[in-house]
Amino acid sequence: MKKTMKMNANQLRSILWFLTVSLAVYSSTVLAACSNNDNPAKGKVSEITERGTLLVGTTGDYRPLSFCEEDGTYWGFGIEVAQEIARCLGVGTEFVKTSWPTLTADVMAEPQTFDMAIGGITITDARRETMLMSEGYLANGKTILCRASETARFQSLADIDKPEVRVMVNPGGLNEKFANANLTHATIIVHQKNEEIPLLVATGEADVMITEITEAPYYVKTDARLAAPLLSTPFTHGEIGVLMRKGQEDLMETVNKAIRKMKADGSLRRLHDKYGLVYAYGE
Repeated sequence: MKKTMKMNANQLRSILWFLTVSLAVYSSTVLAACSNNDNPAKGKVSEITERGTLLVGTTGDYRPLSFCEEDGTYWGFGIEVAQEIARCLGVGTEFVKTSWPTLTADVMAEPQTFDMAIGGITITDARRETMLMSEGYLANGKTILCRASETARFQSLADIDKPEVRVMVNPGGLNEKFANANLTHATIIVHQKNEEIPLLVATGEADVMITEITEAPYYVKTDARLAAPLLSTPFTHGEIGVLMRKGQEDLMETVNKAIRKMKADGSLRRLHDKYGLVYAYGE
């Protein structure tokens, strides 16, 4: 009987030793994995925190989402979202000028000129095929600006798609793509500077501007000569997000966490209210 108890005790010690060794190996593996993720030499987030600055590409021509004043000061809804993302990273923010025609090339450039792009960038399947896009933080959709005196004239896409209607768009973006695909009879005019088009419509240089529900209310509010008669019935529906290159999944995770935090704590809704934009993410 004593011999049996002694064997059981030996077996118990062997089992405990095996469990202790296994636990030590498992813990080492987990710690090693965490160390790799936190290694300053690896990952985009580590690179940004080491640098101390989040480099943000933005067009600076898209009121009220991203606009650059003559003195180089940036302001807008997207600019404030970028600054909140930088705060979550514990770093400062530096804005780098890009353009709609060169946006994809600038995101993919080697060496990188910025870490991510923001400001009126619609989430699309085409962009997601070659790049990363965050969760949406702003509802979006195509609409028009026209002269307030001609609101009755433009009540549908068919009203716009006529040879005598001059439709103005900025080059290289989804506005031009939408116009080319849907307005086969209208006279399409491509104007280089997006921020100048509302004034050109107001003064009669064009009849209609293809724009977004995020941009149109600002110009209607700031120029009584303009109207957005189809604002409540946009031609398309989508969301705006943050764009970055593939391989930066750690940064995208941080960006998504920042967007979720802003939705949860009410700061995103307050930002919508500040810029007169429609909030589409519940209470």
